[in-house]
Amino acid sequence: MPDGGDSQPDLDATRVPADPQAEADELTEAAGHYRIYLGAAAGVGKTYAMLSEGHRRKQRGADVAIGFVESHGRPLTEEMIGDLEVIRRRTVDYRGTRFEEMDLDAVLERHPGLALIDELAHTNVSGSGRNEKRWQDVMEILNAGIDVITTVNIQHLESIADPVERITSVHIRERVPDWVLRKADQIELVDSSPEQLRRRLLHGNIYPPEKVPQALGNFFRRDNLVALRELALRFLADETDEQLLNYLRLHQSPNLWETTERILVAVTTAPGTDAIVRRASRMAARMKADLQVLHVMDDDGVARSPNQQLIVLRQLTADLGAEWNEIQADDPAQALIDFARSRQITQIVLGSSSRSRRQELLGGGSFVRKVSRLAGLAAIDVHIIARRDAAVEPPGPVEDAVES
Repeated sequence: MPDGGDSQPDLDATRVPADPQAEADELTEAAGHYRIYLGAAAGVGKTYAMLSEGHRRKQRGADVAIGFVESHGRPLTEEMIGDLEVIRRRTVDYRGTRFEEMDLDAVLERHPGLALIDELAHTNVSGSGRNEKRWQDVMEILNAGIDVITTVNIQHLESIADPVERITSVHIRERVPDWVLRKADQIELVDSSPEQLRRRLLHGNIYPPEKVPQALGNFFRRDNLVALRELALRFLADETDEQLLNYLRLHQSPNLWETTERILVAVTTAPGTDAIVRRASRMAARMKADLQVLHVMDDDGVARSPNQQLIVLRQLTADLGAEWNEIQADDPAQALIDFARSRQITQIVLGSSSRSRRQELLGGGSFVRKVSRLAGLAAIDVHIIARRDAAVEPPGPVEDAVES
């Protein structure tokens, strides 16, 4: 504590770093242990980007080796391999044809600091190793303490493969579980416009000339490529949004980051609530926003049997693709705002109150007014939706108590 004399200087504040670059390196996160280059389709440049990063890492002194790279005869890709070390492959005879596969044991034995492994979704030829899929090989390599950079196209993601089949009418045989991608420290999108990708196809930079006409008329149709690109962008946007929310929760940011619209609808057991949830879902769809549904229960310690109306609302929430949330609190309005701030909600949807002024005064005031006031202080927009059937079936004492 200061004693009235000369205070000591703040050494930390006045210190000049001996090596500014070294200090900057300390403050910068290290390159990811597991990185994925994601593309909308073959030919966008994923393998090229992976090899470029491999060369950069090698120039910085990293121990880099190629576990497996498939050039598909593309001159630029073969040229990019350059002086990177290539770990020996395993040759397998299968049904009269000779195939080359990644030798998992050879990669583990060589144990480089970083392994470059192409085509994460690849299915290994029978008899080439102990794993059916290359992503399983990658998991073993990661577990051995080896960093991995790999590549994959969006259509191979398990949750997206079925929609891609319906869009393109092409069967997606090779699939990767979603968790394998979400396990990555970094996912980088290698993007290309449909027009540019079709030009690269015509110039022979993706497939041999004899395959180009068929590819242009099938998988590489412009509408297919537009859809695949949007799927890749949306997947990456969702992952980035989740990372941002986790960061804001960890650091408890007091500010609202309006990077995207997020809608929260508050529900009660009052009649007409299902219509309000549907209305909120339509709003979210128009804005391409995430939708959260929240029910705040009284925190009185009383055990309650499942309410049929809440069961219906939970099912409706699932049917609409929204997320159901349920919390207990003494002050529902404050709890609603606290929840909204924790999830970076930008808009709240409420049902209009069906209670009389006398009921509001007896119940401690208007829930809608209180939420509106608190939301204004938190810079969150509020939409109040009329209950269409409130006049047909007015709420009883139980609904009044819950809403208050």
